[in-house]
Amino acid sequence: MGVSRQQAVENRRAIVAAAEKLFRERGVDAVGLAELMKAAGFTQGGFYNHFKSKDALVAAVMEKAMEEGGEAFASLIENARSADADPVKENIQWYLSPEHRANVDAGCPWSGFVGDAPRFDGVARGSYAQGLATNLERFAKVIEEAEGISEGGRRKAITLFTQMVGTLLLSRAVADVDPALADEILDEGRQHLLTAVDTQPGIQSRARPRRRP
Repeated sequence: MGVSRQQAVENRRAIVAAAEKLFRERGVDAVGLAELMKAAGFTQGGFYNHFKSKDALVAAVMEKAMEEGGEAFASLIENARSADADPVKENIQWYLSPEHRANVDAGCPWSGFVGDAPRFDGVARGSYAQGLATNLERFAKVIEEAEGISEGGRRKAITLFTQMVGTLLLSRAVADVDPALADEILDEGRQHLLTAVDTQPGIQSRARPRRRP
């Protein structure tokens, strides 16, 4: 008996979900088709009923991860606004939290796949880049709205987000072998960025040198 169209869609979704989890945990190159199909509950032979190649699967994983990453960001911002909290600070607090550091399977996809992204094929790499650009645009708008500024949000979004990603990755890298150092990195990075948000509202255009009278 053949598989229904709906069942085929659900099976494909299960494969993508299993692949994303394994890719995040171990990296794309370290995961073989047999292993990921077993994790999804299928045999290796069924893989090509859904994808032409592993690259096609990686592209599907990136599409899913970028979409869900954007939705998670939007949800966090909306929750912060509903609670009458500063959405920029709430984002920093969540991003640089022990809970997010531990959530490798379903945390921020831009930090989760940053090591693999340069080795993706063109389609997956394009999805990653587009997703990153879109998220930075969202963050910039949130910053401008929160601080009541009309420009400078993009520069600040890039500055904050790159520091958030770097702090998270360094903390994750040593969390198992030196938990105290991992916590110190996370705590110091978080406090530094929260202070920066307080003391440097907005980022104006780079000042031009003054002319001497």
